[in-house]
Amino acid sequence: MKQATPEMPALARRLINGETAALARAISVVERDTPQAIEILRAIRPHLGQAIVVGFTGPPGAGKSTLVNAYVAELRRRGKTVGIVAVDPSSPITGGAVLGDRIRMAEHTLDEGVFIRSLASRGALGGLSASAAQVADLMDAADRDVVILETVGTGQSEVEMATIADVRVVIAAPGLGDDVQAIKAGILEIADVLVVNKADQPLASQTRRQLNAMLGLRATAEHPVPVLSTDAINRVGVADLADAVTVVADRRDRQTDRSALAGRTRHLLAQAVSKAAEAHVMNSRSEKVEDILHAVQDARLGLTDAAKQILGGILGYNANEQ
Repeated sequence: MKQATPEMPALARRLINGETAALARAISVVERDTPQAIEILRAIRPHLGQAIVVGFTGPPGAGKSTLVNAYVAELRRRGKTVGIVAVDPSSPITGGAVLGDRIRMAEHTLDEGVFIRSLASRGALGGLSASAAQVADLMDAADRDVVILETVGTGQSEVEMATIADVRVVIAAPGLGDDVQAIKAGILEIADVLVVNKADQPLASQTRRQLNAMLGLRATAEHPVPVLSTDAINRVGVADLADAVTVVADRRDRQTDRSALAGRTRHLLAQAVSKAAEAHVMNSRSEKVEDILHAVQDARLGLTDAAKQILGGILGYNANEQ
């Protein structure tokens, strides 16, 4: 059992002691990226590494939310506590989440062993908002056994989930040939477990064969990627999925893999730099930015060189040398 210490910020202490209201409040603070957020994240750092972080991704229409809902039910049957970070598309007007996974996972709403938080993607191309990793850390510190990341499902660019999740589950639906190709081109490479959902439908076996064939084209892996079939609505194959996730998680030492942590931190930093640079370009009216803007409009300067000039100005180095 994790123990909070008196010198911690009060909110972090309450979170580590298991107060659900404190977890909800801490997530809101971190989403706003306030100075208090830094204090909380620093305080919980020694208490991380206990939860298994499982990422679910795949093309739209594959039934991710339904499968996550069934997977959570299976985890609760096994006595596991769960945190869910459900990343939804953002409203272009308010920036808030358009779809609420609390609605799609209504059966778990009153279960104290399940904590669900919907986050807006806020334009993150890889399907994860910048704060998703930090929210997962808060749930880890709050003593959740399993933290689930369910992403928007944007296709092959969604490989950024690989930098956050300990176990990556990629979902396909029967007969979605184009989406299978998208998986082959991108997120197939990061899959630890492949799932053909809606296995009661025609073409499910064919899709599973396609995925196995694609895996066969890859270099021989030390641990073969299983291709499972599930019918999430009827809870068929979900126990097999839970077993497969456990097998992958048991192979990994999340607490001592410092290179993985460094890679995740670098990725998050790159996201933050990109976001700051975008805000600078959109809001700045400095003479230098305006000169670069006009040069691009007049085709005197390419976009890549323009971006390097602006980035160099923000960070104070010669971006053209990088």
